[in-house]
Amino acid sequence: MIIEKVRDTIRKYALLRAGDSVLVAVSGGPDSLALLYCLRALSEELRLRLIVAHFDHRLRPGSAGEAEFVRGIAKKMGLPFYPGGTDVLKRRGGKGSLEEAAREARLDFLGKLAKKIKADKVALGHNMDDQAETVLMRILRGSGLAGLSGIAAAKELNGRVFIRPLIGVSRSEIERYLRSAKIRPFRDPSNSDEKFLRNKLRRKLIPLLQKEYNPRIKETLNSLAENAACDYDYLLSRARQAAGSWRGKNLKISSLLRMHPSLRRMVIRLRINSLQGSTRRITFKHMEEIEDLLANRPRGSIVDLPKGYLVEKRGAFLFFRGRNGADKK
Repeated sequence: MIIEKVRDTIRKYALLRAGDSVLVAVSGGPDSLALLYCLRALSEELRLRLIVAHFDHRLRPGSAGEAEFVRGIAKKMGLPFYPGGTDVLKRRGGKGSLEEAAREARLDFLGKLAKKIKADKVALGHNMDDQAETVLMRILRGSGLAGLSGIAAAKELNGRVFIRPLIGVSRSEIERYLRSAKIRPFRDPSNSDEKFLRNKLRRKLIPLLQKEYNPRIKETLNSLAENAACDYDYLLSRARQAAGSWRGKNLKISSLLRMHPSLRRMVIRLRINSLQGSTRRITFKHMEEIEDLLANRPRGSIVDLPKGYLVEKRGAFLFFRGRNGADKK
């Protein structure tokens, strides 16, 4: 049963502790509704305090109705409800992907709200199918080990811990659970729009792979993510150990060159993450450029990074800073 799977996932990854206050992100769609009902079913056993949040991206007419739908469910359950929203198209300003802009706006709202109301965790509704789609998307884009790790069951973002209790549950199990409980979710029509890569994978490529190559492709991709995440965690711990007191400082070139390339790249990514807050837009090409900067280019050479940053070879060090000359962090 889905609730038992959620309980097992919570235990496996130590997602929650007794007495936790959990901000549950609820769009009104099947996944987030199932998440809310499952956590409510476990709330007495785990002594959880649940709070419901809804974010309106304002990307289509009538989206405000979803907020009222979620508000009604929260009221029926006797749970606090916090709505939020922004015009994602305007916020995006024509730069980057719409999906990325929506994701950033949503996580920004949830993180700030969690901090304001002192929630211990933020629960999101990603499931096994989402994991498979994410890993496949990253394979097609040429991802490294970090990308193949997929969606983490728990991850700290901007000082808040985001958890995914449904990560061990398939979308078909979620649909069966909702039908059996007579719960009717909102259906987002954009989930069928194949201009978004994820939808195209979900509706075309994954069914093709299931039919022609591997009927258990989703499970296989989830196993790949779990194995990659395990290896990545080990490498990350070694990189932190190797880097020592790197945080907030620049990196010594001679020390980097003595490291195994895999470890060296991880240390560099850690430094970039400390500066930018993430490495989501750091590509293999960026890493190749920095490697070449280290080994071959003269002092004073630079490599441009996303979000207005750069890395400069100066003396015996790599300096990571904003393009205006200041370390923005």
